[in-house]
Amino acid sequence: MGNSAQASPGSPDVDFAQVQESEEFKDLRKSHRSFVFPVALGFLLWYFAYVLLAAYAHDFMSIKVWGSINIGLVMGLLQFVTTFGITTWYVHYANSRMDPKAAKIRTRLESQISAGSATEGV
Repeated sequence: MGNSAQASPGSPDVDFAQVQESEEFKDLRKSHRSFVFPVALGFLLWYFAYVLLAAYAHDFMSIKVWGSINIGLVMGLLQFVTTFGITTWYVHYANSRMDPKAAKIRTRLESQISAGSATEGV
């Protein structure tokens, strides 16, 4: 099997190693990584700050904000808000920046497969 996979019976192999080495794919991967790594790092720092504050800063976390709601509860709920916010942000980013690049690669590969299938039938 190697680094290629059959697209469909009777069609030419797609060399996925060659696709991964293309500038288009490298640009797509760079777009993905330039979003995911910094955002993931930022979220992890925010999460660990919350955990460390909860473990070691009891006085700070127990400060009342409103009624019986304290800073610890607000920060805990903000973890969920942050998660949903990052998800929404990523979906928007992927739809606007990554999907067009991926569609271009997919279209090019499908046209190569179609061209290969057309010449095989001759």
